Amino acid sequence: MSINYLIVGGSSGIGLEITRLMASEGNKIFVISRNQNQLQANDNINFYTCDVLSDVELFPSIDSDLNGIVYCPGSINLKPFKSLKEQDYLDDFRLNALGAVKVINKYLPNLKQVEKSSIVLFSTVAVQTGMPFHTSVSMAKGAVEGLTRSLAAEYAPNIRVNAIAPSLTDTPMASRLLNSDEKREASAKRHPLNLFGKPEEIAKVAAYLLSDDSSWITGQVIHIDGGISSLRLL
Repeated sequence: MSINYLIVGGSSGIGLEITRLMASEGNKIFVISRNQNQLQANDNINFYTCDVLSDVELFPSIDSDLNGIVYCPGSINLKPFKSLKEQDYLDDFRLNALGAVKVINKYLPNLKQVEKSSIVLFSTVAVQTGMPFHTSVSMAKGAVEGLTRSLAAEYAPNIRVNAIAPSLTDTPMASRLLNSDEKREASAKRHPLNLFGKPEEIAKVAAYLLSDDSSWITGQVIHIDGGISSLRLL
């Protein structure tokens, strides 16, 4: 019996690494993203062009059951509070929170076709740890954490729902924050482990949360952040 996963935003950054990892293990992967980017479709990977901000009616139909969904789209909208407009908050909320809601609503029947399934969402370290210039994105991702816990309670025991909250990770979305040796060194030093994140490390945790190996984990926000959210080195 095939094991099927839907990865939204699975053609770039962390999502691409999750797609590659899950496909390499023989799973069948459905990817929804605005652009194919570096993703190579093959027998294990089906790609659909779609913007999660569009109407749900335009989302692709997937006839297969789904063992899991990963929602990867996100934003790094770093501005001083006084520079943020109402539209900035709305845009971040629509992409990060409402986009996840729309995807889960659309494909919930597919998840229910299997006995046990899993949803993995993405938050940010900036929800738990206050950081300057993160007001808009941390508000939106805070909603994602609330969604994670609420859905985990509502759909237990059949559907597990967890979130991953990374710190700065070396992805195209974060490229302007890591586009010089000086910035990379400074970013690493902000973390107790003197490292910034690698997308393949995040992908391994997502794969674990999708698998039966994490069958006793739900409603959790997993911090993968080099220790920045919980450690202070004197």
